[in-house]
This record gives sequence, structure tokens and C-alpha cells, in this order.
Amino acid sequence: MRLLIPVAHLSRRQVPSLLNKNFIALSSSGTLSLNTSTATMSGDYRVETDTFGELKVPNNKYYGAQTVRSTINFPIGGEAERMPYPVITAMGILKKAAAIVNKEYGLDPKISDAISKAADDVISGKLYNDHFPLVIWQTGSGTQSNMNTNEVISNRAIELLGGKLGSKQPVHPNDHVNKSQSSNDTFPTAMHIAVAMEINSLLLPNMKLLRDAMDAKAKEFADIIKIGRTHTQDAVPLTLGQEFSGYVTQLEFGIDRIKDTLPRLYMLALGGTAVGTGLNTRKGFAEKCAAKIAELTKLPFVSAPNKFEALAAHDALVEVSGALNTVACSIMKIANDIRFLASGPRCGLGELSLPENEPGSSIMPGKVNPTQCEAITMVAAQVMGNHVAVSVGGSNGHFELNVFKPMMVANVLRSVRLLGDSAKAFTDNCVVGIQANRENIAKIMNESLMLVTALNPHIGYDKAAAIAKKAHKEGTTLKESALSLGYLTEEQFNQWVRPEEMLGPK
Repeated sequence: MRLLIPVAHLSRRQVPSLLNKNFIALSSSGTLSLNTSTATMSGDYRVETDTFGELKVPNNKYYGAQTVRSTINFPIGGEAERMPYPVITAMGILKKAAAIVNKEYGLDPKISDAISKAADDVISGKLYNDHFPLVIWQTGSGTQSNMNTNEVISNRAIELLGGKLGSKQPVHPNDHVNKSQSSNDTFPTAMHIAVAMEINSLLLPNMKLLRDAMDAKAKEFADIIKIGRTHTQDAVPLTLGQEFSGYVTQLEFGIDRIKDTLPRLYMLALGGTAVGTGLNTRKGFAEKCAAKIAELTKLPFVSAPNKFEALAAHDALVEVSGALNTVACSIMKIANDIRFLASGPRCGLGELSLPENEPGSSIMPGKVNPTQCEAITMVAAQVMGNHVAVSVGGSNGHFELNVFKPMMVANVLRSVRLLGDSAKAFTDNCVVGIQANRENIAKIMNESLMLVTALNPHIGYDKAAAIAKKAHKEGTTLKESALSLGYLTEEQFNQWVRPEEMLGPK
């Protein structure tokens, strides 16, 4: 059966978009005939139904009518905007957990086991490319992606049991795969599982890698005295190791901030069903599912103590995004410092040399640029932007349900992935290869007028300032200026102005 829609019911922008995607054909009578494949199957379809009617589904796809309808209704962004892979993996995990727990509550073991095996195929990722076509931009509850998962697992389980795809027998996508669940609790559960798994498997290990590499450089540079800079102007000395130790601590605190968000992230909404009351579940279902998810992921997931909060608000994700935003701020500062200290090679500060990884210019021969610093600062900017979107999404929980879920999780996952990947690239291709230009560092330090600060305790601020101003105006050294003003002897100057004695409290 073809579903006919009057053209007048669609916007001017929808018609050409759908025509281009081969979802529809425009008839002479002014109606649109739905074609639910991308015209690659040569009519090899089955007919499935949802509550709105029949739709054609490609025979080689495990998804069903609701997934097809979503591709028709939300042709937004294409392949680049698909629901992230970690979310689909997480959906597979929670569907498997629910099937196992539902077996305890009376679900036919044959059906439960088939669902579990089908869910394993989702978890492994082998079904993602061909059977999960939906984009982020759909219903704000993630209902279409929940049903996409239900349909795929149902049809795969039917296949495993020797049944016919699309028959919904003996495994029904709603009655069995979605048993004791609602999109309103499954999707936020998948959000938490996905983000927690990515943080633990990708972000934290690579953040630690970067922190350790910075710490190694701080130790390597511990004896190199250099001039400090405040307001981008010359200041008193410190060691290059001390400067890098600040970066190490920023990264340590960033790691701690991310870890501090995890207890709330480990709280799962599953069991709250539609509005948080747990309608159509059994007592203990939520806790048993959380325990099973913890077992499957080897992460300490628990059932959220208040399901109303877990469905209506996603403060935990906003909190995670806030921690990622702080890390992005730290990385922006660190990478900018490193590239500015490495500016040159002849006409900049030139205190550091960075690894030369690739040609830097299509017109200037021999030019090499701080590309890793540029890449990771762009990542930092993107993470800051993602956090704005997540903040807006988190503030839009209306009554019993937040309806910005897909956008929120997609942006948090993107931030996690970008920070994790860039931290490793920055470590491997920049930080471990940073070299200190000792000669240039010493030259710049010895020219600094701010070494005069060491004279404050001996001759006072006003006289020390006069020495610095005179030296700057006349282009002389601090010593020459001090001696000409008669404020101290050469022996006193040599005794008091010693950079190595200016690195900490006495």
C-alpha cells in the first residue's frame, strides 16, 4: 500500500528535499506517493504497520515502520547528523538488561534469550551502519530512536527464531523488547550509559596521558630560569618547570572535575517509564536493571533515587558538560601559552621549539606552524559552543519531561570525543617533543627590567622604580642605571639581583 499525501500538507522546502532523497514520487494529481527506500532495492520491500498505517520497508533492513516514518518526517542533516554510535550501543545494553530482568518477572525465556542475542548484535556495532539511520533532530524524547532499537532487536530476534521479518511474531517491538519501559526512561538511561562509557574509555585515559606528559616536561625543565610575564608584559623570574607545573595542575583538576560528575551520571532513569511513577513495571525492576547494566558495562550504575528528576531534568549532563567546558578553558590557555612561547623562530619569543610535523605554508618556503596547538584550541572553542547548546537544552525540561535529549547527548558526546582525541594527538605530536631554547631564554631574562623587583626589600619600591625607568629610557642595563643613581654599589647589586634567588619565599 502506498500512503498518499496532498502536496499542500507539506512545506515548499519539504517537497524537493523528499524528492531528492527518493522517499516520494510526485504524481500528476498533486499528491506525494511515499517510497520508503532510497531506491536501491528495486522494489524488494515488505509492508509493516504502525498506528498511522502501512509503510514499505526494505527487506534487508531490521528496522520497521516507525523508523521509516521518522526518516520521512525528519530529513534533517543527513549522514553527518545520525544518532551517535555510543547512544545506540547503550540502547542495546539497556534492552538486553531489561530482557534478562523481564525473564525473572515472567517473560517467556525463549523470547527473552532471543532479545538478548539480538541486543548483542546491536552492542557489537555490526548493525549500526545499515539499520540505525535516524538523525539527532527528531522528537526531543528520543522516541524514534527507541523504536528504531525496538524494531531492529525485534526483527533480529524473530530471524533468530526462524520467523518472518516484520511479522512482530513471536517477538513484538513494544510488548516484548520495550516491556516495562518508555522512551521517556530508556533514552535518558542510554544518554547516561553512553557518556559514562566514553568518559571512562576515552577521555580520562587520554587526559591522564596529557597530564603525565606535561609533568615529565615540568621535571625536565625544572632548572631553567626564565622571565615571567603578567598582562603579557615582563615580570619576575620563575623556572620553565614551574610554568609547566601550572599546566599539570590545571589538567589534574580537570580530571578531578570530570570524575566528580560521575556519581550523578551513574544514576539511571530506567524504571520511571512515562512520567517517573514506574507505571507498568514491577517492584524491583529498576534496581535489577541498573545492577544488570552495571554488570554488562563494568561501571557502577545504580537506579536513580528520584525518577521524576531523571526524566524531567538532565542536570547531570549539564554538569558533565560544565566540567568539559572548564577543561576546554584550561586547554585553550595551555596551548596558547605553548604556541606563543614557541613563536618565531627568529622574530618571536622563541623560548620553546615545537616538533615540526608538516609544511606550514603554500607560499612561504620552509615555514612550520604550531598546528597541534591550533587544532586543540579549535577543539576547545567547539566544546565551549557545545556547552552553550547543552545548557539551553538542560534548561528546557517542561513539567515531567525534558525534550532536548538527543541534542544534549550528541553535544556532550562530541565534546568527550573531541577532547579525548585531541588530548592524545596533542600529547603524541607536540608535548612529548617540546624543547627548551636555553640560550634564548637566558638572553631574554637578562634583558628584563623586572629583575629590579629584587631590590625592593633593600632600597624600597620608589628607588627601584627609578632605576628601572632610567634604564628603560636610556637603553642601559639595570646595573648601570643603579650605579649611576648612586643607590647601591656594584657588589650590592650583584649580591641582591640574582634570578636563581628569586624563585620562591625566603
